[in-house]
Amino acid sequence: AGLCVLLALLCPAEGGKVLVVPMDGSHWLSLRSLLVALSQGGHQILTVAPEGNLNVEPSQYYTLQTYPVPITRDELRERVRSFGNELFGTRPFLQRLAALHGKAQLISQLYASSCRSLLRNRDLMEYLERGKFEVVLTDPIVPCGQILALHLSIPSVFFLRGLPCSLDLQAAQCPDPPSYVPRTFTDNSDHMTFFQRVENLLLKASESFLCRSAYLPFELLASEVLGRPVTMNELLSHGSIWLKRMDFVFEYPMPAMPNMVFIGGINCGKKKPLSQ
Repeated sequence: AGLCVLLALLCPAEGGKVLVVPMDGSHWLSLRSLLVALSQGGHQILTVAPEGNLNVEPSQYYTLQTYPVPITRDELRERVRSFGNELFGTRPFLQRLAALHGKAQLISQLYASSCRSLLRNRDLMEYLERGKFEVVLTDPIVPCGQILALHLSIPSVFFLRGLPCSLDLQAAQCPDPPSYVPRTFTDNSDHMTFFQRVENLLLKASESFLCRSAYLPFELLASEVLGRPVTMNELLSHGSIWLKRMDFVFEYPMPAMPNMVFIGGINCGKKKPLSQ
């Protein structure tokens, strides 16, 4: 269903021109399957990625355009591994949260630096401006693609599972009551005690500070490129379609806006059906 929505944004008869600004790692591995389907549907795809990325490689299904960045593949791999170790650590929640905050700021600065290299690459930007793309397909956890979409004045389609601090729900104006929706990493269930609800509420109140500092480099970069003050909430609110890799079999049911399409399972390999 999500793929049909994306295809509907493009010209179904002649095929459209899709500009892809991916997130590296496992995010890219899921997105790649969608690019294969789009290519087989007759669409022209240009994927823009930094040199020295971890997973984005040339393919017959899309054209890959890279640009130089001030970090090597080995440095990127080490920083991502360090962040992942903190993310899945088993320390007490508050200690893990404090460590994650520091690591998130470092990772954010890293990806903002990469994004700055793209947006200040005059030759590449002129090439993209002449490309007459019809849509930007991007993972908004790193909002570089959305900054580029607003700069080029073309619609954007988000491909994601979720965003830190429920930024996706805020940007799309979804109801998100902290008394009933467990915060990420709390290990709370949807049947919380009174004290767990208080913990949930306090964490919700702290999210604006935590994500504000982590995403500040992108807000400053977006404001510089677009020539006006821009917040993450405003930046993401311009997303036309949200393709969310979620399934309520595994997630807590939640309100969704009309432009949100749930495509949980798109990243799963096709296996033989189970016998009766």
